[in-house]
Amino acid sequence: MSSTPKKRLLTGDTPTGKLHLGHYVGSVENRLALQDEYDCYFIIANKHAFTTRAERPDEIRQSVIDIATDYLACGIDPSKSNMFIQSEVPAIDELTFFFSMLIPFNRVMRNPTLAQEIKDKDLGDKYPFGFPLYAVGQTADILAFRPEIVPVGEDQLPHLELTREVSRKFNQVYCGVNPHAKDNENVQQGGLFPVIEPKLGRIKRLVGLGAPSDTGQLLKMSKSLNNAIFLSDDADTVQKKIMTMYTDPKRLRVTDPGETDPEKNPLWAFHEAFNPDKAWVAEHQEMYRGGKIGDVAIKKKLIEILNSILEPIRQRRKQYENRPDDVIAALKQGTANANVIAEETLALAKKAMRQDYFPRELRLK
Repeated sequence: MSSTPKKRLLTGDTPTGKLHLGHYVGSVENRLALQDEYDCYFIIANKHAFTTRAERPDEIRQSVIDIATDYLACGIDPSKSNMFIQSEVPAIDELTFFFSMLIPFNRVMRNPTLAQEIKDKDLGDKYPFGFPLYAVGQTADILAFRPEIVPVGEDQLPHLELTREVSRKFNQVYCGVNPHAKDNENVQQGGLFPVIEPKLGRIKRLVGLGAPSDTGQLLKMSKSLNNAIFLSDDADTVQKKIMTMYTDPKRLRVTDPGETDPEKNPLWAFHEAFNPDKAWVAEHQEMYRGGKIGDVAIKKKLIEILNSILEPIRQRRKQYENRPDDVIAALKQGTANANVIAEETLALAKKAMRQDYFPRELRLK
């Protein structure tokens, strides 16, 4: 009796540095929870890193290895999940070109995530042409694998909506799918690409350690904003970062009894995200609000909690840092597997577009 094939999952990261706690609660936790249930593909999108760091290829290369090591340290199992390098899967580039013909340029530039990145990274009008193109490329990163689920952080939802639009447009233009078809009916009606569904992490947007912006809003955790705790940070570094993190000088603002506004105090946003003892959190929020306990005691508890979460990851990371060939081997096998799926998708896309002239075979040496 043949078993039912697993549904496919695709997600990943742009290698701009090591993974941090924002990545962990935003997507990595979901990957760990789902890798037994789904056929998982985790892309390390190194080509997208060139949109803002084209002059630093050595950093990008190192970051690819760092992220792969972080994946393994977190518990991603290369015998179950495929982590792969974007630039070694050429079908993605070909699909990017075809997809770029289906999306108006002004639609790409209305992507709020692009606008926010331009602002956060202070790019002004000096970003390369490849910067908006990466939004199209991200649709190809995803659809090359025709996944049914994409675990992401909240900030990636605009990219996924663009991907959903590309699926609909391709299916309608080249596969004859009715424009009025429901999203979950596209494949049933002969469409090649599923209209994918995002899966958000339990924390949609983890704030960083720094003070609010000029508008009063706390910024999300980010390496570029220097407000992150990395999964590879040692215990002393975590302690120093937490002890110097921003806290609301007006203490905790409460909208309703027991309901906090973590945008005003990252200390409590972190406790709500990582402290498993919800009774402790509620009790100490009340004490904090009444001035019966201060920042230092709450920070010390948070340090204890975060280090207990990170210590097993640190230990596994050390093991892989001592066995770098194992990291490369996992990347190579995952990339080989990714090419099989992506090449199949590209062949099917070319057939639908009537551009299937000659068959080809691609393999890694």
